[in-house]
Amino acid sequence: MTSPNTGPARAAELAGRLERVRNRIRAAAPAGSAPTLIVVTKYFPAGDVELLAGLGVTDVGENKDQEAAAKAAECARLGLSWHFVGQLQSNKAKSVVRYARAVHSVDRASLVGALAKAMAGEQQRLAAAGLPPRQDLECFLQVDLRSPAALSGESEIAAPSGPARGGVPPAGLAALAEAAAAAPGLRLAGLMAVAPLGGDPLEAFGRLRLLSERLRESYPAAAGISAGMSGDLEAALACGATHLRIGSDILGPRPPVR
Repeated sequence: MTSPNTGPARAAELAGRLERVRNRIRAAAPAGSAPTLIVVTKYFPAGDVELLAGLGVTDVGENKDQEAAAKAAECARLGLSWHFVGQLQSNKAKSVVRYARAVHSVDRASLVGALAKAMAGEQQRLAAAGLPPRQDLECFLQVDLRSPAALSGESEIAAPSGPARGGVPPAGLAALAEAAAAAPGLRLAGLMAVAPLGGDPLEAFGRLRLLSERLRESYPAAAGISAGMSGDLEAALACGATHLRIGSDILGPRPPVR
């Protein structure tokens, strides 16, 4: 996958956009915090990833395995950390563990099992090739924040409102966290969520922070909060986000899908 526009003009455009986002982060981040900026390059070419790496980007996010696998292979020499941030089918787990440092969309026990099995197979593959083992796969549990009344351990009082954006209901978090924490080859990294469409992101991410605090009572190391995109990164940072997933404000409008 190559870019038709990897020249000085595109590099300057990306540099300007990236600096504006970094300035927003610096202005909104609590004192002493250093959130991880994940640049989501969905539908953009590997050439853009190369330009971003030259601008100091170290973490890249992708939504689809087929695109991510090809792009990660093409950019392997850059030493980037790849984050899978989209909805993941269990049958793609074997592919994802070959390039991803983290999966931000773990939302069901069957996916935990598939990722653990894939990690065992990947470690065997690396050992057979005489290569060192890879680090444990970081797993963020995706939470469905559409129900304002729901908190961890409580029953759902009403059906969630608004379009589904993925994730386990808060009442199901404890069981999913237990499964992920016990799975060999996986590391429970924390929680991830997308703000409900049409809702107040500050209110939604405030609930995510409360859920994170409850999770850390049982799993102190699972302190990550993956939240915040181009339109709501300030709200996410105000609520303790440790990982931001930013796409369009850095890369611009998505190119046509062919």
